[in-house]
Amino acid sequence: MADFWYRCGLAIVPRLMYGLTRMWFVTCRIKVRGDGPFQERLRTGNAVIGAFWHYAFLFLFYHFRMYRAAVMVSASKDGEYIARLAQLMGSRPVRGSSHRGGVKALREMIELLHQGHNGAIVADGSQGPARQAQPGCILMASRSGQPVFPVAWAAKHVLIFNSWDRTVVPLPFTTIVVRYGEPLWVEPKISADQVEVYRLELEQRLNRLYEAAWHEVGREAHDGGGNEGENGSHRQRRKVASRGGMARFLASSRRARDED
Repeated sequence: MADFWYRCGLAIVPRLMYGLTRMWFVTCRIKVRGDGPFQERLRTGNAVIGAFWHYAFLFLFYHFRMYRAAVMVSASKDGEYIARLAQLMGSRPVRGSSHRGGVKALREMIELLHQGHNGAIVADGSQGPARQAQPGCILMASRSGQPVFPVAWAAKHVLIFNSWDRTVVPLPFTTIVVRYGEPLWVEPKISADQVEVYRLELEQRLNRLYEAAWHEVGREAHDGGGNEGENGSHRQRRKVASRGGMARFLASSRRARDED
């Protein structure tokens, strides 16, 4: 019976969300800051990788709908709802995360980027910690040769969910500020230590954009500075899990090169 209701939900909920968000977000006034380099790269026919925090995903799926990007979505059952919503909004979902199917999904994303598709990835992953970057985006940029553009948004009037990331939805008729950062270029064939350097740089850039966006709309951080408030041992477990996935990907990449 549970499986029946899950299938019913998959058939109804993503379509309902798609219709509601299109009607909802079209009432909002959107101010875009700093997207010149992003738009110029698209105009010249080159691919980009958009990176953003998980709290922002719903509005950014709508905002990025015209760019037809491949987007990495969790392979969990709940992730299927997001994958179907992304597909309705014109994106190509690639299923995987640092906890399940991550290496395979990362390889697929890199291949799509080589083919000229744009890419989008939630920088803090499907389970967080919130506003702490994971290494997948850096590995994707290194192996594909495409730059990462960090993106954050804020709005004066919002609905905030009580989830691990404090997911945000802008309320109708509010003003939304979307901030783009400068492209982050990652050198090819980087070591694990270099991945960490770039990972921290991406995290800092995203959080600066995040803070600037919320400051512009006259609000404090929507999560109360939640990226600093995580329990230390929880953060360390996430870091170990991320490094484990990164090590598997680097090892498999070396094996592939050896076989070639």
